[in-house]
Amino acid sequence: MSSANQEPGADGGMPIVDMKEVVLDFEEHCVLSRLNFRVERKERMVVLGQSGAGKSTLLRLILGVLRPTAGEVFFRGDNLLQIPRYKLNAIRSRIGMVYQSSALISSLTVRDNLALPLEELTHKSRAEIDLIVEAKLAMVGMEETGPLMPSELSGGMRKRVAIARALVLDPELLLFDEPTTGLDPVLAAVIDDLIIHLSTQAHATCIVVTHELVSAFRVATRMAMLYRGRIIEEGEPKRFRQSSNPVLKQFMEGQVEGPIR
Repeated sequence: MSSANQEPGADGGMPIVDMKEVVLDFEEHCVLSRLNFRVERKERMVVLGQSGAGKSTLLRLILGVLRPTAGEVFFRGDNLLQIPRYKLNAIRSRIGMVYQSSALISSLTVRDNLALPLEELTHKSRAEIDLIVEAKLAMVGMEETGPLMPSELSGGMRKRVAIARALVLDPELLLFDEPTTGLDPVLAAVIDDLIIHLSTQAHATCIVVTHELVSAFRVATRMAMLYRGRIIEEGEPKRFRQSSNPVLKQFMEGQVEGPIR
């Protein structure tokens, strides 16, 4: 299917992400099964699901680091499975990824962690890079951490630095993989508020995958539930709270009895 066959989004433009009938098999295991998933510009889409449901895999498909067994993945109308490598790399530079583990390079300072994408993917001078690094650290409240090593940071600080690194190329899409896992409730709220603030300040679309309901409802403008390889429910948070879907109700209420085993 060519990009010309895509339908416009709610704002009249192309959705930033559009996954159509996506299948992903790992050997004998089916991870995604004819999944359809669409995200409009400037949304904060939260994807809920059990551990191992394929939420992180979804992000890797959007980044183009995984290829589906079948189906199509579009970014702003471009089919990631049909474009040449140089164009795929250009698209990746428009996407910022915040990993669950933060994934900071332990042998580099905070400053050098943020500078690395700019050094590798742009022709900016050292002075220009330093200004960008300082600005992005300031956006997440980490102005004084530039000289520090990742080992000198707390878990919440590492998470904020990872978000700053994801921002250095001014992406239009930010992907968050379990951003509040392992954080106490106060730090989790700080990260949630930061995601909301950045989506407004940087005018970026956000996709957050999580199984933590408090954060999900705090952050989301729209939500989707991933179960057995498909999106089984999607809509605004209010719809999720009122849903009669037995899988979603069991997940949200944390009940032992129900279709989830």
